Amino acid sequence: MNAGDVTTTAWAAPVRNGVRQIMAAIGPDVRGDPAEVRLQPTNPGAVALLFLIISAAVLLVVLGQGAGRRGEAWAPLLFWFGIVLMVVPISYRIAWPDVSRSERLVLLVLLVEAMFFCKAIYSPTSFAPHDEYLHWVAADDLMTARRLFLSNPLLEVGSTYLALEILATSLADLTRLSLFASAMVLLSVLKGTFIVALFLLYERITDSARIAAVGSLAYMGCSTFFLFEAMFSYESLGIVLCALAFAIEAASRNSSGPQRTKALTVVGLLLAGIAVTHHLSAVYAAIYLGAVAVLDLIRRGGTRQEIKLVVGAGIAVALPLLWMELRGTHLSAYLGPVIESGIKTLLVKLHGAPTRPLDALAEATAPSQPIVTRMITLLGVMLTAVGLATGFFRSLALSSAVASRRGWRSVRDVLARHWDDSRIVLLTLLAFGFPLSVVFRLSIGGWEIGNRMGTLAFFGVGLVVAVGIVHFWQGVRPRGWRLAAPPLALSVIVLSGITSASLDLIRGPYRVAADAQSVEAMAVGTARWTKEWMGPGNRFTSDRVNRLLLAGYGRQDVRLDIAPGVNSARVFASATLSADDFWALAKSDVDFLLVDMRLTVDPPVLGFYFEPWEPRTGKPIAADALRKFEDIEGVGRIYDNGFIRIYDMRGMHVRP
Repeated sequence: MNAGDVTTTAWAAPVRNGVRQIMAAIGPDVRGDPAEVRLQPTNPGAVALLFLIISAAVLLVVLGQGAGRRGEAWAPLLFWFGIVLMVVPISYRIAWPDVSRSERLVLLVLLVEAMFFCKAIYSPTSFAPHDEYLHWVAADDLMTARRLFLSNPLLEVGSTYLALEILATSLADLTRLSLFASAMVLLSVLKGTFIVALFLLYERITDSARIAAVGSLAYMGCSTFFLFEAMFSYESLGIVLCALAFAIEAASRNSSGPQRTKALTVVGLLLAGIAVTHHLSAVYAAIYLGAVAVLDLIRRGGTRQEIKLVVGAGIAVALPLLWMELRGTHLSAYLGPVIESGIKTLLVKLHGAPTRPLDALAEATAPSQPIVTRMITLLGVMLTAVGLATGFFRSLALSSAVASRRGWRSVRDVLARHWDDSRIVLLTLLAFGFPLSVVFRLSIGGWEIGNRMGTLAFFGVGLVVAVGIVHFWQGVRPRGWRLAAPPLALSVIVLSGITSASLDLIRGPYRVAADAQSVEAMAVGTARWTKEWMGPGNRFTSDRVNRLLLAGYGRQDVRLDIAPGVNSARVFASATLSADDFWALAKSDVDFLLVDMRLTVDPPVLGFYFEPWEPRTGKPIAADALRKFEDIEGVGRIYDNGFIRIYDMRGMHVRP
């Protein structure tokens, strides 16, 4: 043996050992779950203690929000300590091996409701996020006019999807609660219903309450779960109906005859509800049920049950299209530009092409989070990726049609189309959407696509991460770090879902063009003044935040554009009115302009004052630009509180 052979042998052994270790980590070895075999008793003492801990955590969150409103520097410390105290202990208990099914389910609901309360305490007496105002206006119109499908200029597509507003207003009529209180009660019920439906879906397809609980906990790491799916907005109802449809369909997979028909009938009713509730939720349902039907058709050893599933998938596709056709609403104009912009931005980044100056300025002026919350988000993404790597092939192995198969042979069976449950195969493949959604979220243009993708992708992420934790990280008899580290990792994943939900989770003093952070008493009072002294229904335009307040509190008829092709930003932000702008104002049916002089103090927090597509300079609007209406003939100032002014434009209108 020469020196070269000795050198090769020296480095080859460690490489082979490393490859074996990696293959063992990502391999499909499913070790079983002995904790599922034993009937675990519920521990009332542990449940009571966790209820007490959650109460203390919620109190800290409330104190943190109060301190944030007063501008106290220690508000984040109180708030985040409360969030950590809320998430970590209960995550440990849920992910612990020897815990009863009922206890896991109760704790999941407790955690979800506590998280919803933390969202609600941000604005405990009124709607705050931008999207909530859009649906508040629609619900108020429904209660006032008692008519469906009234136009909503703030969200044109929203008038087609009014299921959430119908439920909220019905609850308000029945209970005599305010619309806001009814909305909060409804959303609280929806959050609990969603997590129970998700748990039942996972449990039915894996026959493991432990995997179901861990998977449901991992789903909370989705960036849309904490805030976006807890708002008074149509997706909050749509995703719940999706989870219910998926769970009921999975529960009936081994049924036959009348039972299967009844279950699919209920699924069909849920699909009809989704079709009139939320367009993207209808897309999620169509993708899921359509893919399950296709996988059932192509798998070997299938039965005649696939015919009914194909019919259900056809209904999932046809009902939303039929509803859009009946209402004359086509989503290509609504979602098309967002998707096109996101894909173009992603391709530019992947090809290394230079960023356009306007896009570079938008990214440079985009708001950022504190370094600690960004690190938690990044750590959560990394831990999720590790969970996917160690759970992907194990999840596929669970679907193998030959239960006695072990190791890579079970994966080869799946590749040969021998699987027992198409739902496991689909959810495992859906987990691939997670890294793609992260890539999209790296740019402003693709952020919205990545955020919406995560909602569906995390149905698969939750399953795959749970399988990886139960069958690899904890294993058969976990001890030491294998017992303690996975629940801690799950806690970080849940925390990363909270940190990535919003830029400002703590309510603070007024900030310029920051959506919820810009809603304060003076602007609300102005909007209410318009309703009291001018009456509702006047045609107004203003900046993004004041438009919402005028529509919600003032019940005014707000407009996004001055005239077709002439947006509000162009008229407000220009130093002087051009001849075209002047003529647009003269021909417009907008009667009043609300000007907020605070826009001249700071650059917009979100990067824009009026609409996301407006030109961005990274600088505040010049004060002279907003004062120019003082010198226009036919324009009169009818309201001024020192910061906010209302101009009557009717004197300059050209009458036919």
